[in-house]
Amino acid sequence: MHSALSAKNLDPTTHPWAVHAEQLLVRAGRHLAVDGLDLALGAGAHGLLGPNGAGKSTLMRALATVVKPAGGQLTLLGARVDGRADLRRFRQRLGYLPQQFGFYPRFTVREFVEYMAWLKEMPKGTIPQAVQRAIDRVGLADRADKRMKTLSGGMLRRAGIAQAIVNDPDLLLLDEPTVGLDPEQRLDFRDLLWDIGTNSCVLVSTHLVEDVAAACSDVVLIDKGRLLWQGAPTQLTAQGEPDGAGNSDIERGYSSLLRRHRGEEIR
Repeated sequence: MHSALSAKNLDPTTHPWAVHAEQLLVRAGRHLAVDGLDLALGAGAHGLLGPNGAGKSTLMRALATVVKPAGGQLTLLGARVDGRADLRRFRQRLGYLPQQFGFYPRFTVREFVEYMAWLKEMPKGTIPQAVQRAIDRVGLADRADKRMKTLSGGMLRRAGIAQAIVNDPDLLLLDEPTVGLDPEQRLDFRDLLWDIGTNSCVLVSTHLVEDVAAACSDVVLIDKGRLLWQGAPTQLTAQGEPDGAGNSDIERGYSSLLRRHRGEEIR
């Protein structure tokens, strides 16, 4: 058993990288969606950007141990996650919200989050308080005892975030978490990311560049399954060109980087 997986909270002095990938290969069906990716992520909130088909969701699935890499090296929370016992222990420290998540429609929000806490093998005596705290943090306290099938799309997304954070994860993976959230809820979500990123590694995949700029201290840009660029939001803004596409400086930085990269590929 890897001792690194039993430690709680990230310790930058002993395990600086929550995620460390070298020449990572991950398939989506027959397609090599992640193609030789090198990536290192420590504590903090990281935004994952890239065009449609860039490999973002496939990468998130690999980091969540839903799919097995086809090649390369992947270390999570300071340990290679190889055997079944390692996966079980790692998943106790993981929070994951996929783009589409399943649930029993007749479950209440509280029952859904409790069930996910049980699947993560949280100590039984800690579950009620942890569930209530997670529900409070996503602003669903007044819907806690409502059935999941009665929730709006935005409320369902918040319930999904609640189950992802109920175990106070050391690695939190959120794939398009703000879909369906209104502007006020997106602001609250940004605050939540900053809070969780204080002691944990948070990776948020999104198409909303402005959310990344406001909520993340680090930006990861991938295209065609490879790392294109990584840096602070201010550094991404500085990449912008006057004729870059977008309604803000950071969007122009993002689009300019993609355009230059594709131009270099053509040459």
